[in-house]
Amino acid sequence: MQPMPRIPPFDRPATYEDLVKVPDIQVAEIVDGELHASPRPAPRLPDTAYFPLAPDWVCEVLSPSTASLDRAKKLAIYGLEGVAHAWIVDPLTGTLEVLRLENARWTIIATHFGTEVVRAEPFADIDLELASLWAD
Repeated sequence: MQPMPRIPPFDRPATYEDLVKVPDIQVAEIVDGELHASPRPAPRLPDTAYFPLAPDWVCEVLSPSTASLDRAKKLAIYGLEGVAHAWIVDPLTGTLEVLRLENARWTIIATHFGTEVVRAEPFADIDLELASLWAD
């Protein structure tokens, strides 16, 4: 593996401003005052427009125009695909519903609201401040 090639400036130590000027098609870093850059790797795109493996968890943020789609059709599809956990966040009512798939059916295991600090499956080891979900 070859080192990243050095690029200008050569007459002075490189600065953050020099780093910012590097085109987005390159990856760059400053090492010992020298600016080094190489081409940004091309992203590997999947051969399909979908992922064949369902996630363990999904979160739907309701809006008045999509709430029925999110609750009815999408949850049904998630259940068929074996998604184990779903959160339904409703910013208008300030609620978080936590659902678990049990025997091919969704069970609401908790409903949280307001500005509580909660622990919600499948992230029960993490404190979640509900206030961070709602607009000021």
